[in-house]
Amino acid sequence: MIKRILYLDLWKELSAEKQMIFISGPRQTGKTTLAKEIAKSFTNNTYFNWDITSSKKLLIEKPSFFEEINRLDESIPLVIFDEIHKYKHWKNYLKGIYDQFSAEYKFLVSGSGRLDLCQKSGDSLAGRYFAFHLFPFTVSELAEKRKSFKDFYNAPLEKLDTETKRSKEIWENLSITGGFPEPFIKQKKEFWTKWSNNYSRQIIREDIRDLSGIKNAETAELLFSLLSSKVGSPISINNIAGDLQVSFDTLKNWLTIFDSFYLTFRISPWTKKISRAITKEKKLYLFNYPEIENENQRFENMVAMELLRAIYTWNEYGYGRFNLHYIRNKEKEEVDFLISDNNNPILLIEAKSSDDTLAKSLVSFQNILQVPAVQLVNKENVFKYIKNNRQKILIITGHHWLSLLP
Repeated sequence: MIKRILYLDLWKELSAEKQMIFISGPRQTGKTTLAKEIAKSFTNNTYFNWDITSSKKLLIEKPSFFEEINRLDESIPLVIFDEIHKYKHWKNYLKGIYDQFSAEYKFLVSGSGRLDLCQKSGDSLAGRYFAFHLFPFTVSELAEKRKSFKDFYNAPLEKLDTETKRSKEIWENLSITGGFPEPFIKQKKEFWTKWSNNYSRQIIREDIRDLSGIKNAETAELLFSLLSSKVGSPISINNIAGDLQVSFDTLKNWLTIFDSFYLTFRISPWTKKISRAITKEKKLYLFNYPEIENENQRFENMVAMELLRAIYTWNEYGYGRFNLHYIRNKEKEEVDFLISDNNNPILLIEAKSSDDTLAKSLVSFQNILQVPAVQLVNKENVFKYIKNNRQKILIITGHHWLSLLP
């Protein structure tokens, strides 16, 4: 088993406060395994799973069932609620037990949907929880070479570890089997294929149908199957809706639901100081990116996943208010990614499959925004700095730089 140190450290930071901790993320990323690993640090702990019929009965009949469990000592117990967001009144329930028991118990809640966005929500939990997201494996997690946040924030193009053998191997494996733990650990393309064939279908036909009330699951599955070819490009809802012969609002709702259940994620265009910028259409990426046949698109998706994991972690630590965007203008000049903090740009990132020639659009937008820029290349042994007036641009092998993300 690969120990999820990155997330165990985040748990320790957040759980020092009295709030409940929510762990959410894609299905089969190891949330239950992580919760049980966390439980080992508590002498007294109990695990509840809404998917188990006897557990449902226990909670309905005795909402404070955890009080009746015998303790081994006087230390504070950990109570883990798994998949409780499937309970119609889950927010009301958690609000009630938190208000009554937060001084005597630590509560950990995990689930495969976005716990703070689920429908059928009931009362508000505002101020009563901290949340963090468990991602599939990334090279920055597995290579164990992450820079400190302070070092990265102050100098994202510098202090780069020169040892890349481990990150190269991890990156190649991620490209074949993705970052979901079971197929990644097995490292068999055939297993990933079988696993992947069932993964999205199961989520659409079970989780999404049951929790969101989505109708016409077959058409939703067809939509999802089309998305891998559209990765990295601005998504036109009108065009896809026309192809599938569904309404604009229906398609928009389906895409939002795919995001909510971690099948996809989308990033918005950055428009501040950009003349003639694209303002509405988002770019879409997959969590299960080996589905993408085109090598260039898959590389960009893998970069997007690494960046998304990083900014989520930074936000969850409270380091800032980070977001991931892209830049594109009506002349079709584009930079793949922009990281912002508190609505100010701090870093430009361009992803190139094998071209280590400096991208002209990266130079142009750096001149406008005056922030550091890096061009990531899916090619080994690339590492050079290009001066651009008062700024500079780093061109580097993708996994080399990404493995250092805090």
